[in-house]
Amino acid sequence: MKLVLYAHSVVSDWNNGHAHFMRGVLTDLQARGHETLVLEPADGWSRANLLSDQGRAPLARFAQAFPTLRVQIYDNDFHHAAAVADADAVIVHEWNPPDLVARLGRLRASGHFTLLFHDFHHRGVSDQDAIEAMKLEHYDGILAFGETLRARYERQGWGRRAFTWHEAADTRIFRPLQYDGPRDDVVWIGNWGDGERTQELLDFLIEPVRRLEFTGTIHGVRYPDDALRHLRETRLSYRGWIANADVPAAFARHRMTVHIPRRPYVDALPGIPTIRVFEALACGIPLVCAPWNDAENLFRPGVDYLVAHDPVEMRRHLNLLRNDATLAGAIVQNGLDRIRERHTCAHRVDELLAILHALGGRT
Repeated sequence: MKLVLYAHSVVSDWNNGHAHFMRGVLTDLQARGHETLVLEPADGWSRANLLSDQGRAPLARFAQAFPTLRVQIYDNDFHHAAAVADADAVIVHEWNPPDLVARLGRLRASGHFTLLFHDFHHRGVSDQDAIEAMKLEHYDGILAFGETLRARYERQGWGRRAFTWHEAADTRIFRPLQYDGPRDDVVWIGNWGDGERTQELLDFLIEPVRRLEFTGTIHGVRYPDDALRHLRETRLSYRGWIANADVPAAFARHRMTVHIPRRPYVDALPGIPTIRVFEALACGIPLVCAPWNDAENLFRPGVDYLVAHDPVEMRRHLNLLRNDATLAGAIVQNGLDRIRERHTCAHRVDELLAILHALGGRT
């Protein structure tokens, strides 16, 4: 099978979690003998910001970490019909512009490939007009990264069929690493959140860590001056962007991490964690989560990770993990088992191939 992915970017993971997951899916497809091609725009927002922020070094880091992935950068003169002419399946990421989404739908109407629209964002509930502007009538199916979002597509009549396709950990990259040096207490890897979790970050990360006098590291982009000012009141070091392939090593240098979801996922899309939950558990680092409703039973709250329902409980959990090695070890092993049993990119490739088969595609 030949699969073509129209990504916002796979090369750049600057504020672009979609890249994490699809890198793993594409790598696993290739390991099974399938051919893959990624098409991404030359002027993509994530890629442009990465180059502006970090220069060209991250491009070399991507090539080193994912040497088999074939990525083609296209511009306004690109011949899209030729690019998908021999494809068996085409996946179109929801960050693509509506005119391109519609154009690929028209090509599907006169072509022979299976066409899927991949939505892993909260615009289906937070910006409904943006999704309604997409012309999906010729798409064979929707890949929604949670059951709540899949049901929204079905209720609104967006597309023909919708399937739940969760994110997962690329366990070729995300795995426990040995580190024998001194470790800091806590690491947080994530972006500030466009105002969608500002108070939550203050309540569940910055203030508990400040009161515990924990050492640690913050990685991420788009941190406003107010956020940096709050961080300076702690013993946390802000170190900006980190290549996602380097995150397992960052986890290994710390005792624990936390998950603080953006508000739209908590309020409107229950059951959908960020990919950081999958990646943290796959790396064998103890995890404490701010409240989110695991409505689809992806994990076992209190078993695979600890849940802090308020800032006081977050402080108590963090302190407990620092002082109770037996508890920390049990949490680590449970989380690893859950990932390996259910939530690797290999599992998602199995699901994708089953979806394509159900739609009559060539797999």
